[in-house]
Amino acid sequence: MDENKTTANFISEAIDRDLAEGVYGRVQTRFPPEPNGYLHIGHAKAISIDFGMAEKYGGTCNLRLDDTNPTKEDVEYVEAIEEDIRWLGYRWDKELYASSYFDFIYDCAVKLIHKGLAYVDDLTADEIRTYRGTLTEPGRESPRRERPIEESLDLFARMTAGEFPNGALVLRAKIDMASPNLNMRDPVLYRILHASHHQTGDKWCVYPMYDFAHPLSDAAEGVTHSLCSLEFENHRPLYDWCLIACDIPDKPRQIEFARMNVNYTLTSKRKCLSLVNGGLVNGWDDPRMATLCGMRRRGYPPEAIRDFCERIGVAKAASVIDYALLEACVRDQLNLTAPRAMAVLRPIRLVIDNYPAGQIEDIEIEINPNRPELGARKVSFGRELYIEREDFEQTPPPKYYRLFPGGEVRLKGAYLVRGVNFETDGDGAVTCVHAVYDPDSRGGEAPDGHKVKGTLHWLPVHDAAEAEVRLYDRLFNVSNPSDEDGVGDFSENINPDSLTAFTGCRVEAALGGAVPGAAFQFLRQGYFCADKDSSPGRLVFNRTVALRDSWNKIKG
Repeated sequence: MDENKTTANFISEAIDRDLAEGVYGRVQTRFPPEPNGYLHIGHAKAISIDFGMAEKYGGTCNLRLDDTNPTKEDVEYVEAIEEDIRWLGYRWDKELYASSYFDFIYDCAVKLIHKGLAYVDDLTADEIRTYRGTLTEPGRESPRRERPIEESLDLFARMTAGEFPNGALVLRAKIDMASPNLNMRDPVLYRILHASHHQTGDKWCVYPMYDFAHPLSDAAEGVTHSLCSLEFENHRPLYDWCLIACDIPDKPRQIEFARMNVNYTLTSKRKCLSLVNGGLVNGWDDPRMATLCGMRRRGYPPEAIRDFCERIGVAKAASVIDYALLEACVRDQLNLTAPRAMAVLRPIRLVIDNYPAGQIEDIEIEINPNRPELGARKVSFGRELYIEREDFEQTPPPKYYRLFPGGEVRLKGAYLVRGVNFETDGDGAVTCVHAVYDPDSRGGEAPDGHKVKGTLHWLPVHDAAEAEVRLYDRLFNVSNPSDEDGVGDFSENINPDSLTAFTGCRVEAALGGAVPGAAFQFLRQGYFCADKDSSPGRLVFNRTVALRDSWNKIKG
């Protein structure tokens, strides 16, 4: 059994124990993204765990937008998050906001002040960092740590009333400035922020910090198991402290799992924003981005992403997953579902000199060999065809099984043809190939049974649609684009061949009605999907993934 699969049950085992011991009588989870950016492939893992565990135990999973920082959040991101989750195939029980609990969280803060467990401080952010100490040195208590309770209550009320500017005062928990865990050294619970909120408007000018809002939102919502990534492991003592100090009766349990890191990608919102703002990519949904909207536009099926998350399992230790595994999942899915079609990216003409002029016939080609029930489609065949420029050589190298003068090939589903001669332009480039065909070889088999090794795809000149085809590859040419061996920054590691666009391509006429996102396997080319830039009379297709993994061979 795969090692990841053996470790995939540690969350389930913890939930099983909780249910068996009566700690909880049900299972409720939540997916709590901050609406300050677009979801990426790492979020897909968290989504699959949060929703998957609820589904496994017949429980519920809510979507809760962690909107505690109004200066960075926007309705645009909320809508994008909703769309991504639906696209992956998950449905939340309720859509909630941390801001819905602001009154409850505020009351908990006041309770902590009354209990002598929180105080208003006027140290600056830099001073708080200095007083906090280091991993090897204990922190120092703020001069305001023993401020009288009534004074802190008054100042907190005045903070809430808007009497003070941003940064003037904060509310801090009173825990332990000597704790080996820096998160427990009197963390900030509330800060002043004069900013309009996309949900609450101008009701508040004080906002809770994430580490305070998160456990209390979980509690108010009725979450039983708060599943989060491993970077929050050191925050768990504070999570538990907040619940206990605020007298929460039914406490949720936090369980951490390792983040999903995929090589050749960037998921840092700051760095992704730099890519977008610097014009290094064409927006958040650029098909080279590791965002879910970028993968959707590139043509990655949601089933493939879910399969990818399932294959890597759930681990406790951080690891880096090979991007090739994600691409393999995409190929596996599209191989089963994508209809086949023919596309010629760099066309040259092939004229079959002995084919009757004006004769047109239909050639049947199966839609998907893995789904025989779909039957076949008809492609029009005539005297003049398009073939790939790479499929003809004037002077072929050894073991060249495509077309050349005197060489014989099979035209997919049609006839055997033998190269005769060719035409060139003033620069010596081949513009047209002449061949003859065997009229008794329809279906691509020689009547006398001799073998032909090469099979070419083709399109009829009289019935092919023009298209732009964009070949996408990995955005970065190093496995760790943020800091590959400590040399340079991530922008210096961009793969110059991550996008190659061809115009003047030809595709089957039937693809003229392809809607954005429609997936196809272009024979011998790879898997492609119609892009959102497509419009009537202007077809655009994105390569989703090549037919096989050539990256490791190139880089190896």
